[in-house]
Amino acid sequence: MCMGFGCNAAGIVGCRIIDSPRERLIAIITNNFVPCNGRFPTLIAIITMFFVGATGGVIQSIVSTMLLTVVILFGIFMTFAVSALLSKTILKGETSAFTLELPPYRKPKILEIIVRSLFDRTLFVLGRAIVISAPAGIVIWILANISISDCTLLAYCSDFLNPFAQALGMDGTILLAFILGFPANEIVIPIIIMSYMATGSIIKLDNLTELRQLLVNNGWTWITAISTMLFSLMHFPCSTTCLTIKKETQSIKWTAISFLVPTVIGIIICFLFANIARLFI
Repeated sequence: MCMGFGCNAAGIVGCRIIDSPRERLIAIITNNFVPCNGRFPTLIAIITMFFVGATGGVIQSIVSTMLLTVVILFGIFMTFAVSALLSKTILKGETSAFTLELPPYRKPKILEIIVRSLFDRTLFVLGRAIVISAPAGIVIWILANISISDCTLLAYCSDFLNPFAQALGMDGTILLAFILGFPANEIVIPIIIMSYMATGSIIKLDNLTELRQLLVNNGWTWITAISTMLFSLMHFPCSTTCLTIKKETQSIKWTAISFLVPTVIGIIICFLFANIARLFI
């Protein structure tokens, strides 16, 4: 779980230390409820824009930190809740004991650590990312730059997804951004900006005030903001994480389950939150 805060793919690899195959699968399936570095910028930006204020200051920073902590704790709670559910349903079994034996301390070999880290981890993970990221980038460019009847394919896809996304408290553009952001969670917000501004390329705005105004002009409310945060916290793993799950489990079935479990739970929670919140406005 702790490794997942940096990268969910690293958290999946870290599950190797669990001896029980059943409990290892539970840890792998629930690892995605922990927000990784790719989702932190989205969460922090939304909290700052809609619930704290983008002006800065010590008080704003403290409030932002507290709200982000609440989001993280909710993700940890969902990890434990779903783990308990899985252990009583599709992954029933006896709870095993876990003993971590510390090896004898040895003086680290700096050069060897750098070399092994570079080749065994960094290049390996980057290679997996490129396998899906490059084709996905081409798909995003095609959708954003090919038009039919003065409307881009990206807009058509957004309109198609809009009724379902509205039921989840979002809109078609946000949901499409999550789908197109499958290669990397970091590009979700840039895709949303690109779609709203109809620029045909991924761009960035100068500050969060401009971004907030853009989002509000396109119908964002506090319900949209919270729903987007909830779905960011609980949706399908990124491409690199999925490839890592496939390698670690050697099973397409468990990879699919790891993909579907957080996504279905995210859809249910967003649906319940959005429709309950609308009763009070």
